[in-house]
Amino acid sequence: DTSLAEVNSFSPSLPISPSSMINQYKFEDEPELRDLFITVDDPESHITAIETFITYRVVTKTSRGEFDSSEYEVRRRYQDFLWLKSKLEEAHPTLIIPPLPEKFIMKGMVERFNDEFIETRRKALHKFLNRIADHPTLTFNEDFKIFLTAQAWELSSHKKQGPGLLSRMGQTVRAVASSVRGGVKNRPEMFTEMNDYMETFSQKINVLDKIAHRIYKEEREYFNEMKEYGPIHTLWSASEEDIADSLKGVASCIDKCCKATEKRMAGLSENLLPILHEYVLYSEILMGVLKRRDQIQGELDSRIDALSNKKTEKDLFSEEIGKLEDKVECANNALKADWDRWKQNMQYDMRSTFTNVAENNLRYYEE
Repeated sequence: DTSLAEVNSFSPSLPISPSSMINQYKFEDEPELRDLFITVDDPESHITAIETFITYRVVTKTSRGEFDSSEYEVRRRYQDFLWLKSKLEEAHPTLIIPPLPEKFIMKGMVERFNDEFIETRRKALHKFLNRIADHPTLTFNEDFKIFLTAQAWELSSHKKQGPGLLSRMGQTVRAVASSVRGGVKNRPEMFTEMNDYMETFSQKINVLDKIAHRIYKEEREYFNEMKEYGPIHTLWSASEEDIADSLKGVASCIDKCCKATEKRMAGLSENLLPILHEYVLYSEILMGVLKRRDQIQGELDSRIDALSNKKTEKDLFSEEIGKLEDKVECANNALKADWDRWKQNMQYDMRSTFTNVAENNLRYYEE
């Protein structure tokens, strides 16, 4: 959405370069003050008679008054992160909750519990918590605070508590919405546009994700062939005195290409693939958020229809409709604000990622 001319307008005297573009955007987008810093690190394997699982250390540093201490250190397993995500969705049905990596991330590329898999997941969990911490509303969620601060037994005790009022309200909304046939009658135009945007976005990001994985697979096959091809020339040079130097030169060139390709693959697996896959998951989350907004709208529509068909109890229905109208308005406003924020972050992430890939490709071909 931003042209190159507009990007460079920050400093007309400087030449345009991909890296300077990113630095300018980072400067513009960077929050002025942060009071919550979270790190996910130090994965540990746990083997019991029933299961094998990994826990991660979550270290939190904060200057917020609602925290009893300025630093916390807890250990969490993947299912604890799943619990947190479900509690955030329950409490904020029309906010965009960041995605978690799936149970088995990048299936077919890495095996479960090997070092690469664990590190990929650690990075994704780290990003998940920090996206929540940077969110203007989610960062103050009580379950998020408990997740960051409670010891394992305290968290386990908290999880056992029954569903809260919001959860019961959510079940009511789903029950009512499932009884409503057809589309939502009074959906505002902007949410129809959001839905159309996300359908197109979902198609495009899934195609990009598949292409990126195909490129990575082809690079890996090329890399594996070169690893075999280089030593062959070195061995060959030992039996061909007349062209020994040429063969050694070819072997050296192949070795350099091999190292450059390995570096390029690392750039793809660390920078491109995780971002594209994260936004594949985001597209699913956004479609779910829009459906939940429609469910809340559907509950209001069904009550208005019921009121028009009933001659008695009009006062009771009118009061209930007033509350539902407030609920719909809150849901709409929450989603509108989060939508703008999400789009801005998405465009920044995509711009940074593809600029980074372009710069890596330039370096690769120069080498």
